[in-house]
Amino acid sequence: MSGTVQAQTRFADYFVVCGLDISSGLEPDQLSGDHLHYRPLQRCYKSKVLSHYPQNVDWNRFDKDAVGMLCMPKGLSFRTEKDNREPKFHSFLITREDGSRTYGSALTFYEEVHCKQICLAMQSLQTMYQAEFSNRGINVTRINEFAAEHDAPRPTFSTISNYDMNKDCLYVTKCICVITQQQFVRASRKFLTQLYDAVAANENPPLPMESYIHNVLYEVPLPPVGRSMRFNGVRSPVLCQRPGTLELPLCDFSFRELFTLLDVENLVQLFTCALLENQILLFSTDYQRLMLVAECLSTLLFPFTWQHVYVPILPASMLHFLDAPVPYVMGLHSSGGQDRSQLNLPNEASLCFVDIDNHIVEVPEELPQFPYKSEFILEISQVLDRFKVSVDRDQDLGFHEPDSNSNSRQGSSYDLYGLQESLNVINASMQKDDSYDNESPKSGSAVSSRRGSQTSLSTVPNKSEFLRNNEIVSKVAAIAKRTGVIKSISDVEEAPKKADNEKDSVYKYSKLSREDIDELTFNSAVREVFCYRFVQMFRNYESFVIQPNQEMEAWINAREQMQNFDKAAFLSDQPDAAIPFLSPFIESQMFATFIDWKIMGNWEEMDNNLRVFEARIDNYKTKNTDPTGSVKTPNYEHAISVNDYEHLIIRRATTVDHIAVSPHLLSTNIKRKHEPGVFPELNAEALVKPVTSHSPSRAKSKAQWRRKDRQHQHAEHLQLKQDQREKYIQEARGKSIRAPQLLDMSPGVMAQTNWKFVEGLLKECRVKTKRMLVEKMGQEAVELGHGEVKLTGVEENTLIASLCDLLERIWSHGLQMKQGKSAFWSHLLAYKEMKARKDSTSSPNFLVPNLNPDSPQSGHRRRGSGLPDPVLPPVPTDLASDIVKVESMTDVKTDVGYARAWIRLALERKLLCKHLKELLSDYELCRSRYKRYAFLRSDDEKEQFLYYLLSLNAVDYHCFTNSFISTKITYKVLVFVSKKFNSATSANPWISIAGELGDTGIIQIPKSAVELTFEHRNLGVLTTVRIGHDNSGMSPKWMLDYILVRNELTAHTYKFPCGRWLGKGVDDGSLERLLVGEVIPSTTDTEDILNACRTPPNQRSPVQVRRHSPMKNTGPQVQEMITDAVNHIVKYFYKPEKERGSLTLLLCGDKGLVQCLDQVFQYGFKSSRLFRNNFFIWDFIEKVSTYFDSVDHDDEGRRSPPDQRQARRMFCGYVKKINNSSQNIGKDGKFQLLMCLGVRDHVLQVWFPQIAATPVTVSMYEEWAMMRDRSSITFLVQIINALREFNIMLEASLTKGLEV
Repeated sequence: MSGTVQAQTRFADYFVVCGLDISSGLEPDQLSGDHLHYRPLQRCYKSKVLSHYPQNVDWNRFDKDAVGMLCMPKGLSFRTEKDNREPKFHSFLITREDGSRTYGSALTFYEEVHCKQICLAMQSLQTMYQAEFSNRGINVTRINEFAAEHDAPRPTFSTISNYDMNKDCLYVTKCICVITQQQFVRASRKFLTQLYDAVAANENPPLPMESYIHNVLYEVPLPPVGRSMRFNGVRSPVLCQRPGTLELPLCDFSFRELFTLLDVENLVQLFTCALLENQILLFSTDYQRLMLVAECLSTLLFPFTWQHVYVPILPASMLHFLDAPVPYVMGLHSSGGQDRSQLNLPNEASLCFVDIDNHIVEVPEELPQFPYKSEFILEISQVLDRFKVSVDRDQDLGFHEPDSNSNSRQGSSYDLYGLQESLNVINASMQKDDSYDNESPKSGSAVSSRRGSQTSLSTVPNKSEFLRNNEIVSKVAAIAKRTGVIKSISDVEEAPKKADNEKDSVYKYSKLSREDIDELTFNSAVREVFCYRFVQMFRNYESFVIQPNQEMEAWINAREQMQNFDKAAFLSDQPDAAIPFLSPFIESQMFATFIDWKIMGNWEEMDNNLRVFEARIDNYKTKNTDPTGSVKTPNYEHAISVNDYEHLIIRRATTVDHIAVSPHLLSTNIKRKHEPGVFPELNAEALVKPVTSHSPSRAKSKAQWRRKDRQHQHAEHLQLKQDQREKYIQEARGKSIRAPQLLDMSPGVMAQTNWKFVEGLLKECRVKTKRMLVEKMGQEAVELGHGEVKLTGVEENTLIASLCDLLERIWSHGLQMKQGKSAFWSHLLAYKEMKARKDSTSSPNFLVPNLNPDSPQSGHRRRGSGLPDPVLPPVPTDLASDIVKVESMTDVKTDVGYARAWIRLALERKLLCKHLKELLSDYELCRSRYKRYAFLRSDDEKEQFLYYLLSLNAVDYHCFTNSFISTKITYKVLVFVSKKFNSATSANPWISIAGELGDTGIIQIPKSAVELTFEHRNLGVLTTVRIGHDNSGMSPKWMLDYILVRNELTAHTYKFPCGRWLGKGVDDGSLERLLVGEVIPSTTDTEDILNACRTPPNQRSPVQVRRHSPMKNTGPQVQEMITDAVNHIVKYFYKPEKERGSLTLLLCGDKGLVQCLDQVFQYGFKSSRLFRNNFFIWDFIEKVSTYFDSVDHDDEGRRSPPDQRQARRMFCGYVKKINNSSQNIGKDGKFQLLMCLGVRDHVLQVWFPQIAATPVTVSMYEEWAMMRDRSSITFLVQIINALREFNIMLEASLTKGLEV
């Protein structure tokens, strides 16, 4: 019986040897750049794959170029015996376009060069190098300075000596590598280390090298799921294990080392960037650190998977991929003397830069905070303390108390935080006394000083007296007893001892060292904490998945036009603090793919990650279900399943499930002399084909589990499941670039890759602009066939931020040279400077409006008014003027901030397409800044791109106004007085303008002035204008038609209609009026606006003037108007908060509720000819108030129901307060204020029946009036009663000066 392991179930697929090819001689590594200015020992030389065994396997084709490059990313290195020659280990992976991965583990060591030709060649290079610089008169110091100016990877100068063939021994790097299907990094490292130790030892190894390599290739099986396996290395056994079906996927990298490189705060920030699919660039002098951080980060994303470019080790030949305009995770090797300022990174706007060696993480601006970040950091830190993992506590770990206004006010995190802080203080004070610290190192040691700063639960001295007497600990212990967590305080005292005893028993019987078991259990604990965040966050995600009603192929073909997740409903269930993060995250590719796999589970086997995740959700719901059957949903809860999976790891470590066949002598006769330090040339005949094993029984005994394991390999993405899935991944989701081709750097391949980038950017632009339109248009989009309205609701700000990020990536693609952190903003500045140079000598400054009195813009005098027409010069719409406006913003500090402000401003002004077309029309500037393959130099794609942006002009955005709330903005006010009357006033006029973000207060208008310009902090979208005067002078009365207010930055113009007199003894005697306005469409040009303002308005503010002619509206028409006004208010409250608009406009604007109620009171009001004076509705209201006062003092009034008495008192109280505090407001303005207060307090429906029943109503209304018709009053009560469920908040400008 053969002991050979069957295909695809082997531990390793290939064994590879890379190094110096003697037959090719010494060749410079052209892919690493020009290194002729370096010393010969500092240069990179070309390495080759010397041998690999076997030649090929069907399930994992050998990629010679890729493996050779990743085994030795910077080529060959030479050293002498005086230099450091320690061997180095690093792992790598190769990602194919279908997403499958192959893992490699490589050990690089130095081997003495015995070839005289190579030594002579190195000596010649050294001589030439010294002669060249000596002839130029350059000393050694200058040589080092000259070399240091270049960025190519090289070792530190001070550590490498010169080479003298007569004195020195020359050494060159060689690499041995194992290629595996699974991520067995620890086991592969131990195996390779033992091979190297055997080669470096003076004595012969027990067996030839071929025996050990043959054994690991053909006789060591892949451990089955949930099992452990042991095989023998050269000197000692090697153990590895695979997690079970319900455990987290395999990750064989050290999280302990990860936390020593990046503290908790930095890791959480990096984790957030990865979830939001920012570009992530890792930077380190150590290849293994690059791989460690990238793989640990990728693992922590579970159950989600990174869907974009993933190259943890970026070879020098692929540095041009750093300008890829797509999300990526890439690792860039540092020479040791480089810093970030020396890197030419094209796009830093959305880049997360991780300097691993210096423990620095720089995140993009405006990065949302991960939900419950402080509690999350504290929980991770407690895991670190439990396993005694040291991190640099001098760095800020983010231990800040949560905001009292946040949604995390309740939950265990606060108690834990308070306990942690108290214990920290007590522990610090106890550590001052040596009698409390039985295990502390001697003072003065480095270990003591570092650990002394760690104050945590695990480092608190275990003192019974402290536990029993401390007040805070006693309170927490009491809670723990009631909940059944502990029985007594002694449980807390004994817990650490029990845990240590359990671990000691494990270590006693384990085949792994104590450090290895701690490493595995620590990895599991950290990953469970991260996974539990997603479990709690998405515990109910399945309820929001929109299941398709068609077959799989039809669903795949229509995938792009479909919505699979009810995002709006999901976000509405989340706490406010989590929305800034969740809103962009559910728009990410990884979340979309996660939902797609959920739906794909309807037709085929469920994805393994999804199955594990849903099992944890079920476990969470089971443990958090109360006796009534409802699931408790705490704001933050610590991971509850950490210990469950640690026991499984420990069991596999103590009980090995399978022992592989031991290495043995092969049938091939291998005889060679052992040379210490020289890896032998392997016998190809012994390693190409599997041979018969001397231990057939073991292979037979384990055949059964090997057959069962094939299905698990299939589920863990070792190959694609179906052709349909491949089509789905490649076409439906559009991920044509998963990982770049490593070695094929031919012009054709590079052009094809860049073309894919261009296509991807264009497609992303089309998808984003369509999504923005659908979200903004709402029901109108549904009518046009763009889906269902219930699927909309993602925050507008999230979509616009995504568009800003896309534009930054487009402008970074193919950039010749980086200038500043924002490629987009640097292009705008370059255009402005170029434009200024061209215009300085040929044309006047276009930013200064023409204020010449003889200019056509200057208005003529109005007939009868004695005042000139206001002048509204057009706001410049050219690109350069908007750049100048954004540059003048003082609250923006960075290039990225300026770029995003400019994009938002152009989008709000509906000039984004026009501006970018103007920018890109300068072909000379584009050619000087961008390479030929860049997106911005692809003419056809550029035209389509501009067309997509043009479609955004179909909707209105206030993305600049609502985002930059502290910006100083210039406002221009134009006052249009009536041209029919001599309406110039002798009084002193004033104005107060209010918007959604604040108001200006009173601003005085110069006498006889019709224009006013002032600067103020951003008011937001303008809503009301309050205008009046002091009634001074000989002729104070003032007839206003309109007021126009223009935001000079965004060019939004607001129209506030009036059409009323201001002055005592005229109209209703008002000295001030509150005007409600609306923005004029941006498509209306300046002349049209002015023409509209020269005609009498159809609208009146605040209400229509009482007319004595027959009513134009019939009773049913008034009822219809009331119904529409109430419906608009109801719809307002059912919209997302950021899409609601102005409630003031719905209440007091044209056809608003107040105006409709005025129609109710006007309908059937008796002609003033029947009365001695000109009566207004407010006169009627005052008479009703007087009657109510008299009723409340007689017996009949006291017998009425309490709610009616309360309503009458409120009515009378409001009327008195309005009369007493609003002396300058006219009668119609007072009526408007009373109606607004009644709507706010939900008492209108109580007032109307009582008002209708008064004798005042009978005397002042016709019999057919609505106020005397019982059915009409009943209708009013019912329709207004629909507003009772809403909390109506009045704008401060409506109730200014009135304390009610």
